Amino acid sequence: MLTAFLVLFFLGTQVGLWLLFVKAGRKGWESIIPFYREYVITQLTGRPWWWVILLIVPIVNLFIGIGLYIDFVKCFGRRSFLDQVGTILIPFIVFPLWGADQKITYWGASATEDFRKKYPYKKTATREWADAIVFAVVAATLIRTFLIEAYMIPSGSMERSLLVGDFLFVSKINYGPRLPMTPIAFPFAHHTMPLIGTKAYWDGLEMDYRRLPGLQEIKRNDVVVFNYPMEADAPFNRPVDKRENYIKRAIGVPGDTIAIVNAQVYVNGKPGITPVESQLMYEVTTDGTALNMDRINDLRVDGGQTNTPGQYVFYLTPSLAKTMQGWANVKEVKPIIYPKGTPEPTGDIFPHIAGITWNRDNYGPIIVPHKGWNVTLDSLTVPLYERAITIYEGNTFEQKADGYYINGSKATSYTFKMDYYWMMGDNRHNSLDSRFWGFVPEDHIVGKALFVWLSLDDKGSFFDKIRWSRIFMGIH
Repeated sequence: MLTAFLVLFFLGTQVGLWLLFVKAGRKGWESIIPFYREYVITQLTGRPWWWVILLIVPIVNLFIGIGLYIDFVKCFGRRSFLDQVGTILIPFIVFPLWGADQKITYWGASATEDFRKKYPYKKTATREWADAIVFAVVAATLIRTFLIEAYMIPSGSMERSLLVGDFLFVSKINYGPRLPMTPIAFPFAHHTMPLIGTKAYWDGLEMDYRRLPGLQEIKRNDVVVFNYPMEADAPFNRPVDKRENYIKRAIGVPGDTIAIVNAQVYVNGKPGITPVESQLMYEVTTDGTALNMDRINDLRVDGGQTNTPGQYVFYLTPSLAKTMQGWANVKEVKPIIYPKGTPEPTGDIFPHIAGITWNRDNYGPIIVPHKGWNVTLDSLTVPLYERAITIYEGNTFEQKADGYYINGSKATSYTFKMDYYWMMGDNRHNSLDSRFWGFVPEDHIVGKALFVWLSLDDKGSFFDKIRWSRIFMGIH
């Protein structure tokens, strides 16, 4: 259903733009090419060409993009408030209608003084800009809150399924839009104000968790954006919806039993799906000669040489490991797997208790809580679920000589109020995920990652900066 809507949205908008471009005396195909299309619109509206450059600047691009298209429809006499609403919210409907309406013609460059004199309108230029800005803020906020939001991959925890520099669209409607829990906030700033670094929200008013109906439940192995649960703690102490956004794969859904054996994930006793582009840390041993670092750079892999001559450590997919194994001076390529019973070297493994021998490659089993699940409280379960009971579900918890107390009353079990999820990065040896900080509550879920709309390679040359092959790539 969502796919059908997206196809309708993009095709309807594109057909309408093609028709409007033709009406304005341009070639219809010019409306198909991203960025060049916007460059043509600057010419049709009389806006500066360098506005196109601002379309790649986060936050600024929202104002510029919406303003540019509002100016564009004004060129065809569409200047009312409802016209602007249609332009932003339902362009796939209004653009084809305007394009097909023979009475609607191109009047000229709407952002010029000549246009304003020739087609006077009650509003002053200042009023028009003020209205446009207010409308843009409101419209963009509604779209980001209830429909879709842009997101950039900041770290390599999902390599190589998702790359640093990938720009994604995240759907809010798949799992149901979450109503704002901290409603008084500065537009477009998540938790921190740009430049000045202060809080971008007021936590004096916090709303209870509510979520509108969605199109689907979170499925196992969905790529999900969520708020980082550990920012409930000091020094951040942030409200749920203002915690940092993370992106991982939902390895476990409510009620699943998760275990990891020699880096293989098991779900409910069966091997879980291993993403094709998932990575592990590999030890690469040569015959004593150095690897060609130009070839390494071409592969865009992370890692490097160890203190031992002829020995390297890289994060690799199985296919990249096979590629390196075929190099003439490489003797061995093997994954580095922490043995069962060996504690995590950093010691930072959930549930953070002394004596635990779980590690990133051999972990569990552990049950993911679900709403309504009644868990018996004992020395084995309390370390796993105390944080969910207290921090995420808002109860007090005490252990006394005669047992456990929840909200001051003695308890031998606890019934969960929310569903939880087990999130892991595809870069299994370079991901801060549920193995290290535990469960993700349902109220932390932001949305589902849909597709990559732009991908920039920070290691690429000027001409290779854009990864063209990844644009409009679906996320699986």
